[in-house]
Amino acid sequence: MIRNWARLSLATLALTGCATTPAAVPPAPTAPVAAKAAAIEGDSPAPARMQWLYGSAEGAAESIQVYHAMVDYVRSAVADRPHDSVVLASDPGDGPAQFVPCGDKPFAAILDVDETAILNLGYEALLAEGRANRQNLIAYQTSGTDKAAPVPGALYAVKAMRQMGVKVIYSTNRDGIAAAGTAQTLDKLGFGPAVHGDTLFLRGDASSNPEKDGRRETLSQRYCVVAMAGDQMGDFADLFNAKGLNIKTRRSMAAHGWAAKMWGNGWFLLPNPTYGPGLRGTMDEVFPPDKRWTPESMGNTAGK
Repeated sequence: MIRNWARLSLATLALTGCATTPAAVPPAPTAPVAAKAAAIEGDSPAPARMQWLYGSAEGAAESIQVYHAMVDYVRSAVADRPHDSVVLASDPGDGPAQFVPCGDKPFAAILDVDETAILNLGYEALLAEGRANRQNLIAYQTSGTDKAAPVPGALYAVKAMRQMGVKVIYSTNRDGIAAAGTAQTLDKLGFGPAVHGDTLFLRGDASSNPEKDGRRETLSQRYCVVAMAGDQMGDFADLFNAKGLNIKTRRSMAAHGWAAKMWGNGWFLLPNPTYGPGLRGTMDEVFPPDKRWTPESMGNTAGK
């Protein structure tokens, strides 16, 4: 999701530090103007994270794999109505999770927009060139652009779920000013109808909570939400993005207990190594000191 300018700023800073192998880096132009021209003309390598998400066969295959699994799960849910939806009723803390009951409500699936339904090629290229700013972000989101592409597998999944009678609803953390432009972009790429307040919800559309939990709460009162897809943890529950939550705890929350049972069982996570709250952590947070290895630690004296 392109969530907000603050997070994009962090992503920009992170991208500037991406390393490439010496063999992949062309000779550096002697003048700054030449360097800028090379980037715009496409002669320079894209940042590694963007190469994977927007250009690689592996990125496409993983997205398709996730959407195939989502369609299969939804098909089973429609055939055998579940008692509960996949929307949390409340923060379970250390106890068992409780989900909003389905009753006889019509079926729905909730999809995030950015890097879940669509790949924002137009804006991410601008970001890679170092030309991202809030003004450009707003202009992109409100333009109803066709400078984007469907996430591989997403259109298949949307069409398949609609054929089952499941209402597909898009929920994005884009601001309300982007409602019309976002709907136009989704329609142009084949995801329509995207109608604000019906099949499209943006930040602040649920008065109880401007974050996605507020929208999920509202939608789960109207629908039996049988599946959700996103590229960030907040696309499933905001508790994963609570302030002060450290790297180790956040990862453990997703990998253990009730949450671990949800992946592939109603919650479907798309890959996004480009931006978002998952891209943080010091060396000690990502590589715990008690898991470090060196040849010396094994008594390897080769080469001495």
